[in-house]
Amino acid sequence: MSTDAVVMPKQLAPLQLPGRTIWHDVRAMRIVWQRELIRYFQDKPRIFVGLVQPVLFLFVLGTGLSSFAGNATGGVNLRTFMFPGVLALSTMFTAIFSAASIVWDREFGFLREMLVAPIGRGAIVTGKCFGGATVATFQGMLILVLAPAVGVPYNAVLMLTLIVYLLILSFALTALGVLLAARIKQIQSFFALTQLFLMPMFFLSGGLYPLRNLPPWLHVLTRINPMTYAVDPMRRAVFAHLSLGPVASTLNPGVTWGSWVVPIPIEVLIVISLGVGMLWVAILQFRRAE
Repeated sequence: MSTDAVVMPKQLAPLQLPGRTIWHDVRAMRIVWQRELIRYFQDKPRIFVGLVQPVLFLFVLGTGLSSFAGNATGGVNLRTFMFPGVLALSTMFTAIFSAASIVWDREFGFLREMLVAPIGRGAIVTGKCFGGATVATFQGMLILVLAPAVGVPYNAVLMLTLIVYLLILSFALTALGVLLAARIKQIQSFFALTQLFLMPMFFLSGGLYPLRNLPPWLHVLTRINPMTYAVDPMRRAVFAHLSLGPVASTLNPGVTWGSWVVPIPIEVLIVISLGVGMLWVAILQFRRAE
């Protein structure tokens, strides 16, 4: 018999991963946010295309409808009235389509790599929402450059106020897009579904017409539309910096619940609450994802 000793395999030490802390999640949020900015600024055609539709609405549709409006606007340029709605439109498409990258990442496998990383999935979703909100707000700021062309003055307080409202709206819309993208596996389905939401939300927001003397069914639809509560504060801010007199209350009566005019802080709180709520649901969806 052989007297050679049997060599037993060495026992490997257990693999220990570093513990996850809140700073890991914050860093992950920052990286996802930064990735959204890099993708946006490297895609110059996307920036240009994002300007085309708002400019068409503002200068082509606005000029064309002015011939029909006549004196109904009390001498106010219709493009001035439409400007807040067009601002919301410019951020709406950019914010929603920022969420489309989730579907692209799912199709090409990159999303799975992020989901198996030792970070919270909530950090990924939150970073995506903040990134989409940032690029959508920047897209809206490009439209703000055109403000003097439609009779809106360059006022520091007004511009800052509009940027804050755009950021809040962009966050809510990006959260909506991420929520829709949580379970969609094909980019064609995502764009079809978002189109089902986008245009009705815009046309029911009061961006193109005053929210008064509407038929009962249209009155109800405008009040349950979240975008209504973002367009109205922006229009109030614009009108507050113009000398319009009594015609201001006619063109912009505000959002009313019965006979009560909803204050601006309540409108802003509604948009923020909806954005946070949709973000929370989106995080739950991603936690259940494979």
